[in-house]
This record gives sequence, structure tokens and C-alpha cells, in this order.
Amino acid sequence: MSATDQTGVRGILAPVARLDRWLQFVFVVLVVTSAVRYLERHGFGADGVLVLAGAALLTVAYSLRPLLPTRSWWPTAWVVTVTVLWALLTLAAPSFAWCAVPLGFAVLQVLPFRGAVTVVVLMTAVVTAAELRIADGVDPTVIAGPIGIAVVTVLVYRALQRESAARQALLDELTDAQHELLQAQHRAGALAERQRLSREIHDSVGQRLASITLLLAATEQDWERRPDLARDHVAVAAATARDGLAEVRRVVHGLPPVDLADDASGEALPSALQRLVDESVGPGAGPEVSLHVHGDPVPLAADVAGGLLRSARGALANAIEHSGARRVAVTLTFLADEVRLDVRDDGTGFDADAVADASVPPHRGRTGRGRGLQGILDRAAGLGGRASIESSPRDGTTISIELPLEGE
Repeated sequence: MSATDQTGVRGILAPVARLDRWLQFVFVVLVVTSAVRYLERHGFGADGVLVLAGAALLTVAYSLRPLLPTRSWWPTAWVVTVTVLWALLTLAAPSFAWCAVPLGFAVLQVLPFRGAVTVVVLMTAVVTAAELRIADGVDPTVIAGPIGIAVVTVLVYRALQRESAARQALLDELTDAQHELLQAQHRAGALAERQRLSREIHDSVGQRLASITLLLAATEQDWERRPDLARDHVAVAAATARDGLAEVRRVVHGLPPVDLADDASGEALPSALQRLVDESVGPGAGPEVSLHVHGDPVPLAADVAGGLLRSARGALANAIEHSGARRVAVTLTFLADEVRLDVRDDGTGFDADAVADASVPPHRGRTGRGRGLQGILDRAAGLGGRASIESSPRDGTTISIELPLEGE
């Protein structure tokens, strides 16, 4: 904290408790030594009593500086008091001139630069006058010495103050930069969490809601003609809604799908994908969906398995809803160091380059489409893997996700 940050403290030096203690100790020692020297030379007369009283008063006044109320006027009042007392003692007993050194440092602490220089100049003049009074003739060193010491002291402490201010400014900038960085990290974390929730809701809850919509539409059509089938549609829609509610809770808490819990054999993901394939074709005509598993299944990290299952759900939903495909193949391949998921359809396809531009819907002009595909890409990258989308008009679509066996 700089000296200007405290009420009533405007000095060019920051108040340091250790420096204050040492200055006070040295000052008291010099005052006592000067008083003893005066008594040894001049005796304990009327002048000696005045000198002792002045020395005691000067010591008390100097010691009261840390205890005085923090008012804007107290530094000037304190400096005037101690400087006048010291000047009177120095003119009466020149040995008190040595007390100018710690007193000058104290003045540098409580006054701004111009005021401190003025007081130091006056103190230097008092020291020079006191020394010349007892000197035999004019001694140039008596004049040049105090002036040189005063100038060097003020300049050195001025340089120290500027360096200290520069360092403090740098520390303030670093503190502000750190605070801004923390805020940016917080904003980035919040944005990443929003993107995660949006992605997971789209590829899990959103697809279930779409299935419920189709089931209810089929229920409305079969309500009069085939009531038993309509009731079956309602039952499936209710079960799908319950699963969707449970999935919402798991998504919010960052948990993997319930189908992948306690996977010790490595069969949880293939089984979950098979159930997904079985449920993917809703009422009415739809594409033929098949699952193929290659390699020896191994247990997967929960985030890896969850990411693959949700990506498969989103890719299947896109193929069934948008592609007009007759066949969709889901392939899960276990390799030595990674697991790969491919979803291939023989539908109409689209311009895969448009996925990178959210303003260009890739699915035949449907506004807002393509976010699920981008979510698949983002999810794979977040899990330390990669995803790719290969498609062209009238040539089908292949979505591939490759993830390491151990999630990051």
C-alpha cells in the first residue's frame, strides 16, 4: 500500500513498521547521548535543566507520531513541532545536530516531496549554523557536508519512492489482470456448461420428446380404428417420458446414462446401443436400422460410453428424421487404444461443409438444423477424441466418432 492510500499520510516513503521502530530507537539513543554529552561539558545548571527538558519533550513529541489521530493536518503540525524543538536544542547544543538524520527520515515519511525537501533544507541550514557557531573560522566541510548528505538522502529516497510506486502499479496491474482472468475463466466455464447441457439435452431428452410426439400423433390416428394399438402407443410414450425425466436429472448432474451404470464386462454400451436401435423406429414406415459390433468389448470410462451413446442417439435421430434413408447401420468397433462409432445412412445427404456455419442449415433448408451434428463434434473434442461428418447430396451420410478408451 502506498503512502497516499492512508488518511493523513502523504509522504514519499511508505510507512514501514520496522523502519519506524528503528528510527525511533536510533533517535532516542542520539537524544540521550547528546544530552549526556552536554551535561558532561556544561554541568547540571539552569541551561542544563532547559536542555534536558527540551530533550525529553522532543523525545515524547517524536514518539507520539504513530499515536496521533489520522487527520489531514496532523503531519504538518507534528513536523513543525518536532523540527522547532530540535532546532532550538541544536542551536543551544550542537551535538543534537546528529538527531537530524533519523528526524529527516521521519519527515520524509509523512510529508510529500516538496514539503519534505523544504524541511530538510531548513534542517540543513540549522545544522550548518550550529556547527559554524562552535567552529574556529569558516570550515567549508561544515557547509558542504550537511548539504551533500541532505541532497543525497532526499534524492535516494525519491528514487526509491518512484521505484516503489512503479512496482506497486505493476502489482496492481497484475492483480487486475488476475481478476479479469478469473472472471474470464468463470464465464468460459459457464458457457461450456451451457453448451454441454444444450448438447446433452438435444441428443437425449430432445430425441425422446420427438419420439413422444410421433407416438402421440400415431395414437391420434389409431384412436378410433385401432384402440388397442393406440393404448400401446400411449404406454410407450409414457415410458419414454419417464426415461426422459430420469435422463434430464442425469444430464443436469453430469452423470452417464443409466444404461451404462456398473459396466464391468464391457457389454453395457453394446447392449444400450441395441436397445437404442430397437427403439429408433417409431410407428409407421421407417428405415431399417442395424447394429454391428467388431472387436472384443472392454469396459469403458463412464464419460466415454455416455458420449458414444448420446452421439449415437443424436445421429440416429438425424438420419431417421431428415435423411429419408431406407437403411441405417450403426457400427461399434473396439480397437487397441480407442473405440469407434460409425452411423451410416443411404439417405439424401447434405453439404457437410455447411455444418461449420450455423447460419446455413445442412438438411434441405430446414431452419435451425445442424446443431445436433455440431454437438457431436464438440462432445468428441471435449472427450479428447475426434469426430467427422462425411456427406454429399444424394450420397448418404456417415458420422464417425473416435474416442480413447480412457476419457480425459
